[in-house]
Amino acid sequence: MTATRPLDDREMAAFHALIRAHARVVRMLEAELETEQGLSLPAYEVLAHLSEAPDRRRRMTELASFAILTPSGLTRLVDKLVRDGLVERQRCGTDARVVYAALTDAGFARLVAAYPTHLRGVRDHLVDRLTPEQLDAIAQALGPFTADAPEPDPAGCEPA
Repeated sequence: MTATRPLDDREMAAFHALIRAHARVVRMLEAELETEQGLSLPAYEVLAHLSEAPDRRRRMTELASFAILTPSGLTRLVDKLVRDGLVERQRCGTDARVVYAALTDAGFARLVAAYPTHLRGVRDHLVDRLTPEQLDAIAQALGPFTADAPEPDPAGCEPA
């Protein structure tokens, strides 16, 4: 279905507020992580998503969705994280087509070191600027946009 009705002032204001707020918060988080930790925001997100996964690993395809990166963008980022010793690739022992990214101990330590910077930034630039009711409203309003997020891979594979 093609929308033909233009946005009214309220709709346009909501759209612009969302885009500007997202861009501003991301820019500030990125700058702080780079300056204080030498880590990009996407790299931090990948390490965080891996730390939350069973066995600290996720399928590359699943990780791309969680980290909001294209498959090629994730591949380049994981290549860098592998070179830095923060992540390793693992093949599935029963299906050679499946590749996992796994968090190394060094990667976990790097995430732990960067966490205070990220936490402070999220609090300073978003959470502490809003009331609990505003936070609830944002979560409720934006929740449907994440309803199609991938479910974690339940089956798993043993590394090859």
